[in-house]
Amino acid sequence: MKRVLVLCSGNSCRSIIAEALIDRELEGVEGASAGSAPLGRVNPHAQRLLEELGIWSEKYYSKGIHEILHTEFDLVVTVCDGARESCPTFPRPVKRLHIPFPDPDGKEYGAFKEVAQRMRERLLPAIVEALDSQ
Repeated sequence: MKRVLVLCSGNSCRSIIAEALIDRELEGVEGASAGSAPLGRVNPHAQRLLEELGIWSEKYYSKGIHEILHTEFDLVVTVCDGARESCPTFPRPVKRLHIPFPDPDGKEYGAFKEVAQRMRERLLPAIVEALDSQ
């Protein structure tokens, strides 16, 4: 099983959506997410989206990098520039990928659906490619 960490600033929208999509759509890959400055809550629109997709789980919650720092990952993906700039050094070398997405926080529900669709189109194939090239 390959493990992929998705980082963003608040860990309330983008990274949690990405984690759930990875878990659902990438066979043999387990997603995880964290934030450089976690908000401590999942955005209600993000949760609604994942519920409508049938992939919501209580395991998706807002957490800081410190909670996962010593977990071994095969790939670390940053989905916002803030997380890219503050991405920590991990105990062992790990491949990194940066694919930014607009922050839907504070926007209408449609913005969350759009981010999820963009992640399906850009993020998931890039993760597969990065893992295959290891």
